[in-house]
Amino acid sequence: MKIREQLEKTLKASRNLNLVSEEQINRILMELADEAEKQSAFILEENRKDLSRMDPSDPKYDRLKLTDERLRGITADMRNVATLPSPVGKILSETLRPNGLKITKVSVPFGVIGIIYEARPNVTFDVFSLCLKSGNACVLKGGSDAISSNTAILAVIHHVLDRCGIDRDVVTLLPAGREETAEMMNARGYIDLIIPRGSQSLIDFVRENSKIPVIETGAGICHTYFDETGDREKGREIIYNAKTRRPSVCNALDCLVVHRSRLADLPYLAEKLARDGVVVYADNDAWAVLNGHYPQQLLFPADEKSFGTEFLSLKMAVKTVDSFEEAVNHISEYSSKHSEAIIAEDEEKISRFQKLIDASSVYANVSTAFTDGAQFGLGAEIGISTQKLHARGPMALEELTSYKWIIEGTGQVRPK
Repeated sequence: MKIREQLEKTLKASRNLNLVSEEQINRILMELADEAEKQSAFILEENRKDLSRMDPSDPKYDRLKLTDERLRGITADMRNVATLPSPVGKILSETLRPNGLKITKVSVPFGVIGIIYEARPNVTFDVFSLCLKSGNACVLKGGSDAISSNTAILAVIHHVLDRCGIDRDVVTLLPAGREETAEMMNARGYIDLIIPRGSQSLIDFVRENSKIPVIETGAGICHTYFDETGDREKGREIIYNAKTRRPSVCNALDCLVVHRSRLADLPYLAEKLARDGVVVYADNDAWAVLNGHYPQQLLFPADEKSFGTEFLSLKMAVKTVDSFEEAVNHISEYSSKHSEAIIAEDEEKISRFQKLIDASSVYANVSTAFTDGAQFGLGAEIGISTQKLHARGPMALEELTSYKWIIEGTGQVRPK
């Protein structure tokens, strides 16, 4: 089937989706969670086919990998989404005009949402559940690295939709070729919004070439600033968690910024990082302190490329600053506006940091690993928006809606 013909079917299915009740949508998501667990052996076997074609040292490998535990997390998120209130049909405002017109602003689905993503098969489940709950059809364009996983997941989704009597065209997985990507980005009238998820190069490519509105889910170049008032016990655990929990994801720590007065604490702050084999690129002052106190094979001098890099692996940079203001300036220069953190006990500095740092999520004495839709109580996420128009931070149900005006009257006409 030609791509345009499939998009026409998805567009038609999106309109019919407006008539499906919230109760029925919730039942579909619950049944899908059950079915995904029943079909876990099948999904994991197909995922292993994808993994066999990728070098385990590739930073994408961890994102591509599915396990029983990760599948259980995915199904738990789907069940959670099913329990959340629908974002559709909310009355955002209501006005009765002097002429008797009743004007109501109501939340509505976008219609058809397109997602272009790389080696992240969990996105297939996450996007479908969030789009269905928010009344949107979705067009998925996964990468060739995850083609077997995505195809298996789509088969499970289609099986549940068929069983529940819902048009399976509410979700479409396009082939993994470049021509399909180009056609998708030019499908005005069929797709209302495109959200790219992946590397900065992918996001830049979609933003620069799409004729359809794009919401950027940008790269996560994340900093943590250890202030002169920082608690070293808190700092040690926060830094370790932010770097090592899932180093391949966008909320992982990339650069530790340390106030010069606390350099003596740096070996202690980095001790647990060494146990996990974290490679550190330290500026001159930090390197001088770590030399002899951090494994030599893991310690390297930083250069300009060390800063502003999303490592997506067990690597990080360390920058020494002389003041709070210098820390803010450094972060502002290299930030991707994703997630930034301060470790401090001075409430005034924390407040200033929160006001001065321009990012979707700003933390105080907390690991940046919490930038996640489920952790924010949103059920799941379709991506982390680093832009400012329409959505910012974890994009969940409410961010997948627009609104329209409903005007009701009793025969009013506007005077000439």
